[in-house]
Amino acid sequence: MVARWQNNSLHTTTRRCTANRISGSEVTFMSNRLQHSLSPTKKTKLNRLSKRASYQRCIIYQILDEGLFCHVGFIDSNYPVVIPMAYGRRDNNLYIHGSAASRILRTASKAQVCLTVTLLDGLVLARSAFHHSMNYRSVVVFGAASALKESGQKLSALRAISEHIMPGRWQDVRKPNNVELRQTLVLRLRLTEASAKIRTGPPVDEDEDYRLPVWAGEVPISLLARPPVADPQLRAEIVTPDYVKKVTLRPPSPAIRI
Repeated sequence: MVARWQNNSLHTTTRRCTANRISGSEVTFMSNRLQHSLSPTKKTKLNRLSKRASYQRCIIYQILDEGLFCHVGFIDSNYPVVIPMAYGRRDNNLYIHGSAASRILRTASKAQVCLTVTLLDGLVLARSAFHHSMNYRSVVVFGAASALKESGQKLSALRAISEHIMPGRWQDVRKPNNVELRQTLVLRLRLTEASAKIRTGPPVDEDEDYRLPVWAGEVPISLLARPPVADPQLRAEIVTPDYVKKVTLRPPSPAIRI
């Protein structure tokens, strides 16, 4: 049972793509059908294995919407820094957040950043050590992160992050108050310079290696959600919300092979 879902009403473009979870082969199929794409740049254009690249917005959105966390890289005092963070998407914007007291996050708000999301779909075991690989879907985003100042904008972005992680949660919880908003730094990164890269399928060996007496194939990997564990201090009359139950009850979507 996979732990991601795509019923978030904030992701209008994702709904038009229809697939709940896309495999690499589905990405190729969708890429041929959709027209809206980003223009490759010097930073996003894939020169090696370019057939694995996609610049289609819908594909980029699908991968971002299925991921749960990202890695954000930037230069701080002449040193590279990469930090894992939760994120959310609304339309063509990504949002990340953290403590307003964080020097690292304040630095990122004034820097060019590189944000990456990777979904690992399987291990690819070849007949030779050289040709071992992984099946994956990934997105790389470049741009300048900007800090949101207005309280309404920050609340909207925080809702996008919350609904990305657990759709339906924002409606139940207490919203951030003015003190908490002041203590939170929210950054926006526009999706104007980005690309996706996807690998799917079995290993590709040298012709002569196919005769070797070595097992070869794929080991599929999925992110699983275990049954929810209630807070020990939870009041006895409070039941588990349906949106939490759905995380563990929803079966994986079948892969489309073309």
